[in-house]
Amino acid sequence: MKKLINNPRIVVRELLTAMVAADPSLALLEGEAVVLRSDIPASAAERPVALISGGGSGHEPAHAGYVGPGMLSAAVAGDVFTSPSVDAVRAAIEASAGPAGALLIVKNYTGDRLNFSLAAELARAEGIPCEIVFVADDAALRDMVARDRRRGLAGTVLVHKLAGAAAAEGRPLAEVARVAREAAEAVVTMGVGLGACIVPTAGEPGFELGADEVEFGLGIHGEKGVERGPMAPSAEIVARILDTLEAELGDRLRGPLGLMVNGLGATPPLELSIVAGDALAALKARGAEVDLIWVGNFMTALEMPGCSISLLPLDPERRALLEAPCAVRAWPCSARIGGARVVHLPARPDTVPTVAAGPLTDALRAGTERVARALAEAEPHLTDLDSRAGDGDLGASMFRAAEALRALPEAAYNDPATLMTQMGDSLRRAIAGSSGPFYATALLRAAHELDGSAAPAPEAWDRAFAAGVRAVGDIGGAKPDDRTMVDALVPALDAWQQARDTGATPAEALAAAATAATAGAEATAQMTPKLGRASYLGARAVGAPDGGAAAVAIWMTALAATPG
Repeated sequence: MKKLINNPRIVVRELLTAMVAADPSLALLEGEAVVLRSDIPASAAERPVALISGGGSGHEPAHAGYVGPGMLSAAVAGDVFTSPSVDAVRAAIEASAGPAGALLIVKNYTGDRLNFSLAAELARAEGIPCEIVFVADDAALRDMVARDRRRGLAGTVLVHKLAGAAAAEGRPLAEVARVAREAAEAVVTMGVGLGACIVPTAGEPGFELGADEVEFGLGIHGEKGVERGPMAPSAEIVARILDTLEAELGDRLRGPLGLMVNGLGATPPLELSIVAGDALAALKARGAEVDLIWVGNFMTALEMPGCSISLLPLDPERRALLEAPCAVRAWPCSARIGGARVVHLPARPDTVPTVAAGPLTDALRAGTERVARALAEAEPHLTDLDSRAGDGDLGASMFRAAEALRALPEAAYNDPATLMTQMGDSLRRAIAGSSGPFYATALLRAAHELDGSAAPAPEAWDRAFAAGVRAVGDIGGAKPDDRTMVDALVPALDAWQQARDTGATPAEALAAAATAATAGAEATAQMTPKLGRASYLGARAVGAPDGGAAAVAIWMTALAATPG
């Protein structure tokens, strides 16, 4: 187990202490794992309706992260995935509520039901009115148990927000409870897990999944789901979840909806955004109208990879309460959704000269295709090399380069300068990171030396090759032995020039250059990187060739093998 903790048995205490220290709107109840709003009046008679929730820890930001103006008055934290005690809940009620009463919002788990219910009974006996709303939004259990026996999931957070806004308006306890209860009965949620999480005191995953398996319909406590299925693209997984949610909502799916895409702890924002986009598209196709959307980590399961999707039918009251001001840091400032917004730039004029095909057109086309094929086939190899010392994106970048080369217009092959200019423009747009600007600049400078001739003289090819190689060093600052693409390009240029000095044709010189580029790339395996991401690894990068240098050797070898 690798976790940034000190002692598995005190993680909750340290969590709450740190949360309160970082947020002046929060306070910690002495002797209890209870987080309170720091502005609760000292006199119980002056307190408005209190909203209290909680449960086991490990679901952050739920529930303590939602304490503050516009949401909860207090949150009670149990140990990881363990219900808090009756006395802790009772203490939270006494510290935050008064004659106006308290609403307890509880996820529908046995331990939480028992402890919160008994605490409410004790508070009522002391004269504090208490209402309880149980949230059982897990639609994955629809064919297995009655609604009132299902689990509470991320939809609970939407109930927090609705009830919190109602309480902030000064509504009485019965009204706040009605808003919460109706929302709890309407919201539906289903989750999917791509892997397990590790409870700190357990030290090992709760279950194991194969590389191509996922768990559908799981809860938030590291348990298995309702069924196991194959890993699939996001759109297919989202469709599977929405099938279940639609079956639960029926015709209510066609009305205005609130959509929550909730990360379970280890799913990055990139993937959650893709899931959200897929959900919006799929819901639109099903005739639904999404008015409000929330995307992020709202109720997690420690570091579990996966997500859940919640749908809440909206009416004017719910929409107003969900959009009401809220000063809680963990809650998004806005959930409004609008139509597609696309900014269009003025169309650029066509930059491909309309000149006739030249004597090198066929050879230029054939060489470009060879390079494109070689780069596409090398994607796994280049990804592996770049993963050892970089960020692993080089293979994908070179694959996009291959696609860009294959998409060049036919007129691009009419002369070498036009082809290099078009290549530079295409690669600049297709390749992200540093490779795009390097190749684009090199090709543009090389094109300038060819002067638009349909059949450049050998000396023009000499100047073009030299200008292209110099460009890479000029804009990147790399020198030989820095372990970069320069370590393949410079030996290639030296070999070219030596071959040309002995009377070799440009084609013969290119063959020599390709051989030198390959040797130069292989030599980088023993170099300590001095530039780029690999330089952050220092000597740890030694042992595998530089990916950028290897890519140069690949395309140059392909080009040299082109007939003509």
